[in-house]
Amino acid sequence: MGDWEEKDWVRPIKTLEPYNVTAVVAGSRNSLAICDNGHLFTWGWNQRGTLGHPPESKAECVPSLVRSLADSSVKIVQAAIGGWHCLAVDDNGRAYAWGGNEYGQCGEEPERKEDGSKALRRDIPIPQRCAPRLSVRQVAAGGTHSVVLTQDGHVWTWGQPWPPGDIKQIWAPVRVQGLERVRLIAVGAFHNLALLEDGTLWAWGNNEYGQLGTGDTQPRSQPIPVQGLSGLTLVDIAAGGWHSTALTDEGEVYAWGRGEHGRLGFGDDKSSKMVPQKVQLLVGEDIVQVSCGGTHSVACTRDGRMFSFGRGDHGRLGYGKRVTTGHPMEVPINLPPPKDRSGSHGRWCTKLVACGGRHTLAIATWKDEPDQSIPT
Repeated sequence: MGDWEEKDWVRPIKTLEPYNVTAVVAGSRNSLAICDNGHLFTWGWNQRGTLGHPPESKAECVPSLVRSLADSSVKIVQAAIGGWHCLAVDDNGRAYAWGGNEYGQCGEEPERKEDGSKALRRDIPIPQRCAPRLSVRQVAAGGTHSVVLTQDGHVWTWGQPWPPGDIKQIWAPVRVQGLERVRLIAVGAFHNLALLEDGTLWAWGNNEYGQLGTGDTQPRSQPIPVQGLSGLTLVDIAAGGWHSTALTDEGEVYAWGRGEHGRLGFGDDKSSKMVPQKVQLLVGEDIVQVSCGGTHSVACTRDGRMFSFGRGDHGRLGYGKRVTTGHPMEVPINLPPPKDRSGSHGRWCTKLVACGGRHTLAIATWKDEPDQSIPT
């Protein structure tokens, strides 16, 4: 947006207006946008090289092109932001990583020192290939680990999958056993979800708030089925810092995990859920996408409206009032129509939303509507 002020209401990112942005990703400290030509723009915190270019400044408030990925042979189609590293994949299934790397989360082989020992580079500011032997379909990033879904439906991971403490520098991809024919993956801070083609949902990782949906708070090093979703046809999943959601083909949302600040949307601001429960306050809204941030969530409807809930400071809910609420509330998009539609009647319709640590991004398009004030 070009400044450093916090925003309580939806505001356009003017630098990106000339481009056709097809996807956005919000991290804990930075943001990313992908354009239809495969170019990638980043902005935000840059102390660990998370913007994909040399860290000339600690942070940048204007989106800038990641030039090393702007080669004509590289077309980025999907990306992810972790704690302080980023991943991307191009249309040829090649994966890239940059940013913090002390746990091996960027997948770079350790460098050999003069004394013969090996050590990982702490930061990797310029994107480089990772998992070169894998043909990747989707990338996902956690606090200090990386997960990818390959074209053959398998899941691979590297980095530190648990909260730092017992430091394991696992830089080489390891296949997650027990998962076949995976359709979609989602990764929170230290937990992971995998939706299989048969509609079953599996989870593994940390579970202190029930974010695995297994009915307890025991961590799992191997995937285990998520409970309470049998008989449902799932079409999408999302994982936040310590909570998870699943979306059905009927537009209904199920949520579980940490309930503090109301991020689950159940109306209160405290109770955690160890198994998925339907978000009754969104029933009937025909939800088509949900994004989970660190402490808030946003749901998009088929007709282009947004509902946000959770922690409200820093303006991340977009209400104008920095309230924390477990009640999903519609986010107003009070912006003028695009210049080529000046004077027309219509509204902005949200197509995609991304929740970060303390901010939210969305892609919206203008939809013309008849002027109800003119008699027909």
